[in-house]
Amino acid sequence: MFHLPHSQDLISLLPKVRGIYQKHEPMSRHTWFGVGGPAEVMYHPSDVEDLKYFLQNKPDNVPLCLVGGGSNLLVRDGGILGVVIKLDNKKFQTVEIGNNTIKCGAGLHNIDLKKILLRNNLGGLEFLCSIPGVIGGSIRTNAGCFGSEIKDVLISAEVMNGLGEVTSLSAQDFNLSYRSSLFPEDWIILSITLKTYPDSKENIQKKLDDHKQYRLSHQPYNAKTGGSTFKNPQGLRAWELIKNAGCADFKIGGAKVSEIHNNFLINTGHATAEDIETLGEKIIACVKEKTSITLEWEIRRLGIKK
Repeated sequence: MFHLPHSQDLISLLPKVRGIYQKHEPMSRHTWFGVGGPAEVMYHPSDVEDLKYFLQNKPDNVPLCLVGGGSNLLVRDGGILGVVIKLDNKKFQTVEIGNNTIKCGAGLHNIDLKKILLRNNLGGLEFLCSIPGVIGGSIRTNAGCFGSEIKDVLISAEVMNGLGEVTSLSAQDFNLSYRSSLFPEDWIILSITLKTYPDSKENIQKKLDDHKQYRLSHQPYNAKTGGSTFKNPQGLRAWELIKNAGCADFKIGGAKVSEIHNNFLINTGHATAEDIETLGEKIIACVKEKTSITLEWEIRRLGIKK
């Protein structure tokens, strides 16, 4: 495990950048669950060149981790050692409209895509607007809902590797499948280009409204949650397995299973990351005991236990 002597300050070992370094930044401020220990250092690059300079000049033994909107993320209570990179500068939120295409910076929030689609009469990406998080995070998990996935609309993506080298990759290069991808840990998505098509504002707005209404009716709203906790096993639904296994009323500390959708775990206000992760593992064990099916985490878990 990476460890710095107490006498050393990690920021002093890092290259001088134009972006921002934050020391001991609480990850609870950057996750929808609202839990998690501190990032040893959080780095907010000012632009692509700043990120490239950082990667090419940082010490080789400093671990790196990239986070997006924090919607599908559980950071453990001990926090994250090394540097956490967050692409939240406006330079990573740019949008370019092409011929039945749209190129979005990785830091663009999915929800902000709504106004862009309506303003430019672009259809086909309404499903993406209702997924919490940022555009760049959608490829790693092949994000999807309402019968569509990123793999259905992805044309290409600009990627920076751990050496600061930028390349353009096609959708096929990511080997996208249900909630998974071929995605090396040192890849950083800079932008993605998506397929779209002309449509009327009325049609686009109706789809957006329908998706929102469905989520309001079938999923917890205004709750501290990480979205779907477990992947759906092939041909099955995780929430049904959880309910039928008798896990719907499970609670641990400040964490509980949502009454509205049993595949959502909720921080009731005072949960720790350990409460949430322990609850998830308890559900996995219970479902396996009752059905012989092992649920897989869909939520990404990072960091060390306290």
